Amino acid sequence: MPPVNLVEVTTLEQRRVFVQFPTKMYKDVPQYIPNTYDDDLHDWDPKSNPAFEYCEARCWLAYREGEAQPVGRIGAILSHRANEKWGTHRMRFSQVDFVDDPEVSAALFAAVEGWAREKGCDEVQGPLGFSDLDREGMLVEGFDRRSCFFTYYNYPYYPEHLERLGYVKDADWIENLIDVPTDDASVAKWDRLSGYVKSHYPVHEHTATNRLSYIPLLPAFFRLVNLCYSPLYGTVELSDKQISKYATKFAPLINPKLTAFVMDDSGEMIAMGVGAPSIAEALKKHDGRLLPFGWVDLLRAFRKNDTIDLLLVAIHPDWQKKGVGAILIDKLLHGCLDIGITKAETGPTLETNEAILSLWKRFTAVQHKRRRCFVKKLG
Repeated sequence: MPPVNLVEVTTLEQRRVFVQFPTKMYKDVPQYIPNTYDDDLHDWDPKSNPAFEYCEARCWLAYREGEAQPVGRIGAILSHRANEKWGTHRMRFSQVDFVDDPEVSAALFAAVEGWAREKGCDEVQGPLGFSDLDREGMLVEGFDRRSCFFTYYNYPYYPEHLERLGYVKDADWIENLIDVPTDDASVAKWDRLSGYVKSHYPVHEHTATNRLSYIPLLPAFFRLVNLCYSPLYGTVELSDKQISKYATKFAPLINPKLTAFVMDDSGEMIAMGVGAPSIAEALKKHDGRLLPFGWVDLLRAFRKNDTIDLLLVAIHPDWQKKGVGAILIDKLLHGCLDIGITKAETGPTLETNEAILSLWKRFTAVQHKRRRCFVKKLG
């Protein structure tokens, strides 16, 4: 078989090939859902991604000699801020995909490991992104389940290749599929719990009637994300420019009926939960492209859907274990019932994050996916 050659991605055209590779490889796999094309394209552009203020990054495409189409891809991210925060010397690998060929996967990871050594790193970990709001974790369970646009999908042979190359588990995230309760007793129970918390603590739910009225709250929203997510595995606090970037990305997904913000008596945000009707099928249909016609199906998904993605949930550390989560759940529950949602899919949650996992234990739910961050010590 012809040897494997790696080409570093340095041009816009190469970056387009890099971004499109998994969409082409998984075109006949119904479980695969692409991320938005433009977001992936901008990830690797220092002019578009503010994370390059504290990150270095490179990415490669793998080709069989004499063949025009790539057989694999991989990115590498050196997050100086993450290493400073966690006291590590780690290189991240990201957006890795490859055909089932050990020579291809070995060549891809050799490139990342080689650069890691050049930069003085002693470990390689991943898949991780530039920030915790990027996709992370390789699927190790739930290959028969449809992915979300904000998570990776991969074939079952991926983790086998990594283990063969010396990578081991560093952390796991789990995902749950929750049945939305529709019986009167369940709805009344959450109404009571929410009412009790509001009557015993100086808190209230922020009310809004449209997406535009949420925009002024987005900076506080992401400051709360920074605070609540800070102790979690691999996180790095978002910069002001990153907050602006993600605010622009999340704002169009906000549905007032599926979003809850809880404020204290001084007007500070202390808890939030954001869900959005699943846009998986719309992105699948258009290969992740919103233009020229992807937005039409996206808007249809917002109006008519039976599943929501729970994008972000956060409760201020000072308000955890005080029942504030009941206010979030009550609001989202009524929103789901109002627009006909029957299923809620959680985003990846660290298997050790009991503060959030305990919320889902109150419902009929099935853990249907697991994803893993691997690490390898470099000799």
